[in-house]
Amino acid sequence: MTKSIKKAIVIGATGLVGKALINQLQQNPNCEKITAIVRRESADFKNLDKVEQFVIEDFLLLNDQDVSGYSHAFSCLGSTIKKAGSKEAFYNIDFEMNAHFADLFEMTETHFVLVSAMGANAGSPIFYNQVKGELEQYIQKLNLYRVSIIRPSLLLGERQEQRTLEDVVQKFYNKVSHLVPNSFKYKPVTADQVAHTMVDVAQTQTEKFEIYDNLRIQNAK
Repeated sequence: MTKSIKKAIVIGATGLVGKALINQLQQNPNCEKITAIVRRESADFKNLDKVEQFVIEDFLLLNDQDVSGYSHAFSCLGSTIKKAGSKEAFYNIDFEMNAHFADLFEMTETHFVLVSAMGANAGSPIFYNQVKGELEQYIQKLNLYRVSIIRPSLLLGERQEQRTLEDVVQKFYNKVSHLVPNSFKYKPVTADQVAHTMVDVAQTQTEKFEIYDNLRIQNAK
């Protein structure tokens, strides 16, 4: 049985995908309430009538009461080693905070939707992909009502922070994108496409656990 998105809670709401997701949820006629978990209030959300901002400095301090009563929980939280400052800090954000957020929905009827990464693999020699893979494995073992994992390739869009390598790749891709076929599984996708996929699967998935690859995201309109 599918479930309409009545009340949504979003972590990582101020990031590239998070903002796109909030905007799409705001436009969803079935969605009545959106809670954006933030470290500080964002001006981007103040004019959205369905959105309330829950301000908390440390996401690890979230508790069961803070997240109760939601039909859907969306995690767009993620960083890079460079931005986080170290491997340890990156692990704290991408694994610990996401794992804690997921823990809070055990034994509830909340559909959990996670943005992971195309290369997620706990056995990967690449630390970033390894952490993403470990998180996926951890979440799959939890007693959650329903889980959707979204695995995008390179994300296209304007970020608040600079990510030098991604910026270079994005500029290059913009010049050659017309030569890249839609069937190419590594084709970069936009934040809007990822957000659209998250909203779509949140409303249509019937299996308890599903992974959505980059090709699925590419087909999002």
